[in-house]
Amino acid sequence: MDRINLTNDLSFSRIVYGMWRLGDDTDTSPAHVTAKIEACLDQGITTMDQADIYGGYMAEEIMGAAMTPALRNKIEIVTKCDIVAPAGRYADAPCKYYDTSRDYIASSVDHSLRLMNIDHIDVLLIHRPDPLMNHHETGAALDEMVASGKVRAVGVSNFRPWDWSLLQSAMKTKLVTNQIEMSVTHHDAFTNGDLAHLQELGVPPMAWSPLGGGSLFMDAPVMDVLKKVGDAQGVDGSAVAVAWLLAHPANIIPVMGTNNLDRIKKIGDAAKVKLDRPTWYEIYTAALGHEVA
Repeated sequence: MDRINLTNDLSFSRIVYGMWRLGDDTDTSPAHVTAKIEACLDQGITTMDQADIYGGYMAEEIMGAAMTPALRNKIEIVTKCDIVAPAGRYADAPCKYYDTSRDYIASSVDHSLRLMNIDHIDVLLIHRPDPLMNHHETGAALDEMVASGKVRAVGVSNFRPWDWSLLQSAMKTKLVTNQIEMSVTHHDAFTNGDLAHLQELGVPPMAWSPLGGGSLFMDAPVMDVLKKVGDAQGVDGSAVAVAWLLAHPANIIPVMGTNNLDRIKKIGDAAKVKLDRPTWYEIYTAALGHEVA
Protein backbone atom coordinates (compact mmCIF):
# COMPACT_ATOMS: atom_id res chain seq x y z
CA MET A 1 0.00 0.00 0.00
CA ASP A 2 1.15 3.53 -0.76
CA ARG A 3 2.18 5.86 2.04
CA ILE A 4 1.72 9.57 2.64
CA ASN A 5 4.47 11.72 4.16
CA LEU A 6 3.39 14.07 6.94
CA THR A 7 6.90 15.17 7.93
CA ASN A 8 10.39 14.28 6.78
CA ASP A 9 10.48 11.31 9.15
CA LEU A 10 6.82 10.39 9.62
CA SER A 11 4.45 8.79 7.14
CA PHE A 12 1.01 7.18 7.30
CA SER A 13 -0.39 4.26 5.38
CA ARG A 14 -2.70 5.47 2.60
CA ILE A 15 -5.67 4.11 4.55
CA VAL A 16 -5.97 4.29 8.35
CA TYR A 17 -7.79 1.92 10.69
CA GLY A 18 -10.13 3.83 13.01
CA MET A 19 -10.75 2.49 16.52
CA TRP A 20 -13.70 4.61 17.65
CA ARG A 21 -15.89 1.47 17.81
CA LEU A 22 -13.30 -0.75 19.48
CA GLY A 23 -15.23 -0.85 22.75
CA ASP A 24 -18.50 -1.72 21.01
CA ASP A 25 -17.28 -5.17 19.98
CA THR A 26 -18.55 -8.18 21.92
CA ASP A 27 -14.93 -9.35 22.06
CA THR A 28 -12.48 -6.77 23.37
CA SER A 29 -9.82 -9.28 24.38
CA PRO A 30 -6.17 -8.50 23.62
CA ALA A 31 -6.06 -11.49 21.26
CA HIS A 32 -8.99 -10.18 19.20
CA VAL A 33 -7.65 -6.63 19.10
CA THR A 34 -4.30 -7.97 17.98
CA ALA A 35 -6.02 -9.98 15.24
CA LYS A 36 -7.62 -6.77 13.93
CA ILE A 37 -4.30 -4.94 13.87
CA GLU A 38 -2.54 -7.86 12.22
CA ALA A 39 -5.29 -8.01 9.57
CA CYS A 40 -4.54 -4.37 8.83
CA LEU A 41 -0.78 -4.94 8.74
CA ASP A 42 -1.24 -7.79 6.25
CA GLN A 43 -2.61 -5.17 3.83
CA GLY A 44 0.02 -2.53 4.55
CA ILE A 45 -2.32 -0.54 6.82
CA THR A 46 0.00 0.55 9.64
CA THR A 47 -1.71 3.66 11.02
CA MET A 48 -4.24 3.36 13.87
CA ASP A 49 -6.61 6.20 14.80
CA GLN A 50 -7.71 6.70 18.41
CA ALA A 51 -9.09 9.41 20.70
CA ASP A 52 -9.20 9.74 24.45
CA ILE A 53 -13.01 9.89 24.37
CA TYR A 54 -13.58 6.87 22.13
CA GLY A 55 -15.61 4.09 23.73
CA GLY A 56 -16.51 6.23 26.71
CA TYR A 57 -12.78 6.77 27.39
CA MET A 58 -12.16 3.01 27.12
CA ALA A 59 -10.89 2.42 23.55
CA GLU A 60 -7.30 3.49 24.28
CA GLU A 61 -7.15 1.13 27.26
CA ILE A 62 -8.54 -1.76 25.21
CA MET A 63 -5.85 -1.16 22.62
CA GLY A 64 -3.20 -0.80 25.30
CA ALA A 65 -4.01 -4.21 26.77
CA ALA A 66 -2.96 -5.72 23.43
CA MET A 67 0.12 -3.55 22.96
CA THR A 68 3.57 -5.12 22.92
CA PRO A 69 6.90 -3.54 21.96
CA ALA A 70 6.98 -5.65 18.79
CA LEU A 71 3.49 -4.53 17.76
CA ARG A 72 4.19 -0.90 18.63
CA ASN A 73 7.20 -0.88 16.32
CA LYS A 74 4.99 -1.83 13.37
CA ILE A 75 2.36 0.90 13.68
CA GLU A 76 1.75 4.65 13.90
CA ILE A 77 -0.74 5.84 16.50
CA VAL A 78 -2.96 8.90 16.19
CA THR A 79 -5.01 10.06 19.14
CA LYS A 80 -7.04 13.14 20.01
CA CYS A 81 -7.98 15.27 22.99
CA ASP A 82 -10.08 18.24 24.14
CA ILE A 83 -13.60 16.75 24.38
CA VAL A 84 -14.77 16.40 27.99
CA ALA A 85 -18.00 14.44 28.39
CA PRO A 86 -19.78 13.15 31.51
CA ALA A 87 -18.37 9.62 31.23
CA GLY A 88 -15.42 7.58 32.42
CA ARG A 89 -12.88 9.67 34.30
CA TYR A 90 -15.00 12.78 33.65
CA ALA A 91 -18.21 11.29 35.05
CA ASP A 92 -18.65 14.33 37.31
CA ALA A 93 -18.50 16.85 34.44
CA PRO A 94 -21.63 19.06 34.51
CA CYS A 95 -21.97 18.94 30.71
CA LYS A 96 -20.05 18.16 27.57
CA TYR A 97 -17.44 20.81 26.77
CA TYR A 98 -14.07 21.40 25.11
CA ASP A 99 -10.82 22.03 26.94
CA THR A 100 -7.75 23.22 25.02
CA SER A 101 -5.90 24.50 28.06
CA ARG A 102 -2.26 23.58 28.60
CA ASP A 103 -3.03 21.57 31.74
CA TYR A 104 -5.71 19.53 30.00
CA ILE A 105 -3.57 18.76 26.95
CA ALA A 106 -0.59 17.72 29.09
CA SER A 107 -2.76 15.57 31.35
CA SER A 108 -4.57 13.96 28.41
CA VAL A 109 -1.31 13.06 26.66
CA ASP A 110 0.10 11.45 29.80
CA HIS A 111 -3.14 9.54 30.37
CA SER A 112 -3.26 8.32 26.76
CA LEU A 113 0.35 7.14 26.95
CA ARG A 114 -0.41 5.14 30.09
CA LEU A 115 -3.62 3.63 28.74
CA MET A 116 -2.12 2.61 25.40
CA ASN A 117 1.05 1.29 27.06
CA ILE A 118 3.33 3.33 24.79
CA ASP A 119 6.07 5.93 25.28
CA HIS A 120 5.09 8.31 22.49
CA ILE A 121 2.15 9.29 20.28
CA ASP A 122 2.90 9.69 16.60
CA VAL A 123 0.29 12.40 15.96
CA LEU A 124 -1.84 14.22 18.51
CA LEU A 125 -4.94 16.02 17.23
CA ILE A 126 -7.10 18.68 18.87
CA HIS A 127 -10.43 16.93 18.43
CA ARG A 128 -12.84 19.84 18.00
CA PRO A 129 -12.55 23.62 17.63
CA ASP A 130 -12.89 25.22 21.06
CA PRO A 131 -14.73 28.57 21.06
CA LEU A 132 -12.88 29.39 24.29
CA MET A 133 -9.45 28.49 22.93
CA ASN A 134 -6.55 30.76 23.86
CA HIS A 135 -4.49 30.05 20.77
CA HIS A 136 -1.27 31.21 22.42
CA GLU A 137 -1.74 28.77 25.32
CA THR A 138 -2.91 25.89 23.13
CA GLY A 139 -0.20 26.46 20.55
CA ALA A 140 2.52 26.59 23.20
CA ALA A 141 1.17 23.43 24.83
CA LEU A 142 1.28 21.53 21.52
CA ASP A 143 4.81 22.79 20.83
CA GLU A 144 5.77 21.61 24.32
CA MET A 145 4.36 18.13 23.67
CA VAL A 146 6.52 17.79 20.56
CA ALA A 147 9.61 19.17 22.29
CA SER A 148 9.15 16.70 25.14
CA GLY A 149 9.24 13.72 22.77
CA LYS A 150 5.87 12.49 24.02
CA VAL A 151 4.35 13.44 20.65
CA ARG A 152 6.09 13.31 17.27
CA ALA A 153 3.71 15.67 15.44
CA VAL A 154 0.46 17.53 16.00
CA GLY A 155 -2.63 18.39 14.01
CA VAL A 156 -6.32 19.12 14.38
CA SER A 157 -9.71 17.62 13.66
CA ASN A 158 -12.92 19.27 12.42
CA PHE A 159 -11.21 22.67 12.12
CA ARG A 160 -12.29 25.22 9.54
CA PRO A 161 -9.55 27.13 7.69
CA TRP A 162 -9.77 30.12 10.04
CA ASP A 163 -9.53 27.87 13.13
CA TRP A 164 -6.42 26.29 11.62
CA SER A 165 -4.84 29.65 10.82
CA LEU A 166 -5.51 31.02 14.30
CA LEU A 167 -3.86 28.09 16.06
CA GLN A 168 -0.97 27.81 13.61
CA SER A 169 -0.20 31.51 14.04
CA ALA A 170 0.79 30.85 17.67
CA MET A 171 2.93 27.77 17.02
CA LYS A 172 6.52 26.96 16.15
CA THR A 173 5.57 23.41 15.11
CA LYS A 174 3.74 22.90 11.83
CA LEU A 175 0.31 21.28 11.99
CA VAL A 176 0.46 18.14 9.86
CA THR A 177 -3.18 17.21 9.20
CA ASN A 178 -6.84 18.10 9.71
CA GLN A 179 -9.21 15.16 10.18
CA ILE A 180 -12.57 16.18 8.73
CA GLU A 181 -15.73 14.38 7.67
CA MET A 182 -15.64 13.44 4.00
CA SER A 183 -17.45 10.82 1.96
CA VAL A 184 -19.38 10.42 -1.27
CA THR A 185 -22.53 11.44 0.62
CA HIS A 186 -20.86 14.10 2.79
CA HIS A 187 -18.93 16.10 0.23
CA ASP A 188 -19.25 19.71 1.44
CA ALA A 189 -15.50 19.89 2.09
CA PHE A 190 -14.86 19.56 -1.64
CA THR A 191 -16.48 22.92 -2.37
CA ASN A 192 -16.65 24.92 0.89
CA GLY A 193 -12.93 25.69 1.07
CA ASP A 194 -11.95 23.14 3.73
CA LEU A 195 -10.20 20.78 1.31
CA ALA A 196 -8.86 23.58 -0.91
CA HIS A 197 -7.21 25.18 2.12
CA LEU A 198 -5.32 22.00 3.01
CA GLN A 199 -4.46 21.29 -0.62
CA GLU A 200 -2.97 24.77 -0.97
CA LEU A 201 -0.84 24.16 2.12
CA GLY A 202 0.23 20.73 0.92
CA VAL A 203 -1.20 19.19 4.09
CA PRO A 204 -2.77 15.71 3.65
CA PRO A 205 -6.24 15.63 5.23
CA MET A 206 -7.66 12.64 7.06
CA ALA A 207 -11.28 11.70 6.32
CA TRP A 208 -13.47 10.39 9.11
CA SER A 209 -16.67 8.49 8.35
CA PRO A 210 -15.62 7.83 4.72
CA LEU A 211 -18.70 5.65 4.22
CA GLY A 212 -21.02 8.30 5.60
CA GLY A 213 -21.59 6.45 8.87
CA GLY A 214 -23.57 3.87 6.92
CA SER A 215 -25.83 6.42 5.23
CA LEU A 216 -24.09 5.64 1.97
CA PHE A 217 -25.72 2.21 1.84
CA MET A 218 -29.19 3.79 2.11
CA ASP A 219 -28.65 5.97 -0.96
CA ALA A 220 -29.87 3.76 -3.82
CA PRO A 221 -28.78 5.98 -6.76
CA VAL A 222 -25.26 6.29 -5.36
CA MET A 223 -25.01 2.61 -4.50
CA ASP A 224 -26.15 1.66 -8.01
CA VAL A 225 -23.20 3.54 -9.51
CA LEU A 226 -20.73 2.28 -6.91
CA LYS A 227 -21.86 -1.31 -7.44
CA LYS A 228 -21.56 -0.99 -11.20
CA VAL A 229 -18.01 0.31 -10.93
CA GLY A 230 -17.13 -2.25 -8.27
CA ASP A 231 -18.50 -5.18 -10.23
CA ALA A 232 -16.32 -4.19 -13.17
CA GLN A 233 -13.21 -4.19 -10.96
CA GLY A 234 -13.98 -7.13 -8.68
CA VAL A 235 -14.62 -5.21 -5.46
CA ASP A 236 -17.70 -4.15 -3.54
CA GLY A 237 -19.29 -0.71 -3.68
CA SER A 238 -17.82 0.44 -0.37
CA ALA A 239 -14.30 -0.02 -1.75
CA VAL A 240 -15.21 2.21 -4.69
CA ALA A 241 -16.57 4.85 -2.29
CA VAL A 242 -13.23 4.94 -0.47
CA ALA A 243 -11.33 4.94 -3.77
CA TRP A 244 -13.35 8.03 -4.73
CA LEU A 245 -11.64 9.84 -1.84
CA LEU A 246 -8.23 8.36 -2.64
CA ALA A 247 -8.48 9.66 -6.21
CA HIS A 248 -8.48 13.31 -5.09
CA PRO A 249 -5.15 15.15 -5.58
CA ALA A 250 -5.22 16.47 -2.00
CA ASN A 251 -3.98 13.03 -0.82
CA ILE A 252 -6.99 12.32 1.39
CA ILE A 253 -6.33 9.62 4.00
CA PRO A 254 -9.58 7.72 4.77
CA VAL A 255 -10.07 6.44 8.32
CA MET A 256 -11.94 3.14 8.16
CA GLY A 257 -13.73 1.83 11.23
CA THR A 258 -15.29 -1.61 11.58
CA ASN A 259 -15.13 -4.39 14.16
CA ASN A 260 -15.90 -7.13 11.63
CA LEU A 261 -12.68 -9.03 10.98
CA ASP A 262 -13.74 -10.11 7.50
CA ARG A 263 -14.46 -6.49 6.56
CA ILE A 264 -11.17 -5.35 8.05
CA LYS A 265 -9.39 -7.83 5.78
CA LYS A 266 -11.00 -6.13 2.75
CA ILE A 267 -10.26 -2.50 3.66
CA GLY A 268 -7.26 -2.50 1.35
CA ASP A 269 -9.43 -3.32 -1.67
CA ALA A 270 -10.02 0.41 -2.11
CA ALA A 271 -6.39 0.89 -3.09
CA LYS A 272 -6.87 -1.48 -6.02
CA VAL A 273 -9.65 0.56 -7.64
CA LYS A 274 -8.89 2.79 -10.62
CA LEU A 275 -11.19 5.75 -11.28
CA ASP A 276 -10.90 7.96 -14.34
CA ARG A 277 -12.28 11.51 -14.29
CA PRO A 278 -15.65 10.72 -15.95
CA THR A 279 -16.30 7.87 -13.50
CA TRP A 280 -15.35 10.07 -10.53
CA TYR A 281 -17.87 12.64 -11.73
CA GLU A 282 -20.48 9.96 -12.39
CA ILE A 283 -20.30 9.04 -8.70
CA TYR A 284 -20.32 12.72 -7.68
CA THR A 285 -23.35 13.39 -9.88
CA ALA A 286 -25.26 10.54 -8.26
CA ALA A 287 -24.41 11.97 -4.83
CA LEU A 288 -25.49 15.48 -5.81
CA GLY A 289 -28.71 14.22 -7.37
CA HIS A 290 -28.14 16.42 -10.43
CA GLU A 291 -25.50 17.25 -12.98
CA VAL A 292 -22.80 19.75 -12.13
CA ALA A 293 -23.56 23.24 -13.43
